[in-house]
Amino acid sequence: MDNQKILATVAGENITQEDLDALLHSLPQEQQVYAANEQFQQQCLNQLITIHLLAKLGEDMKLDKTEPFKKSMAHTRKEILAQMAVAESMKEITITDEEAKDYYDANQNQFLTGETVQAKHILVDEEDKCNEILELITKGEKSFEDAAKELSTCPSGQKGGDLGSFGRGQMVKEFEDAAFSAEIGHIVGPVKTQFGYHLIKVEQKNDAQASSFENVAESIKQTLMKQKQNDVYAKKIKELKEKYVE
Repeated sequence: MDNQKILATVAGENITQEDLDALLHSLPQEQQVYAANEQFQQQCLNQLITIHLLAKLGEDMKLDKTEPFKKSMAHTRKEILAQMAVAESMKEITITDEEAKDYYDANQNQFLTGETVQAKHILVDEEDKCNEILELITKGEKSFEDAAKELSTCPSGQKGGDLGSFGRGQMVKEFEDAAFSAEIGHIVGPVKTQFGYHLIKVEQKNDAQASSFENVAESIKQTLMKQKQNDVYAKKIKELKEKYVE
């Protein structure tokens, strides 16, 4: 797309595609998902036109000659220069694959994924009812999955009670303790929680394990980059204070 394409002209000043793109890129992250939407782009263009119109009004009122305007411009100039100076100081910072790998090797504990269990459950509101369902399953009159579909009050019942895999801290404590201590394939319960009474069947357990370097390399580089940027920033500010602060 031609970034010099003229989208509107206000008081002889052109608003180009480049101006619109700059506004879109400056939007908060949650709004940028709409950047490709034509209607949203038009709204942003209208916003630019409004700014130009009001700026022209300010010029006509000679507000740019006032002391408050001059002070604001001086403050804005310093902010822009400060941002550009920081960016210039940071532009040579790089993180190599070797640095990232060294950090990974030295900090293995940071990249452990906790133990998880894969479980199914049946939820009812009364303990007696929970025991009755357990007896039906134990006698072989119903499978756990069929009982979940027919009798569980949890939406997971439609999937045979399947909750998928979960780690510690994702379920209420009573449920978590029972699930993580259960033997694979065995049914435990009734387990009382704030939601009612559960029967729990653990399908699989996964021990804690380290994420591979490939899966975490980018996040490590981001962490190291931030550390280096902070170090450069602190060092630069110290130098500048010694040079300029009286």
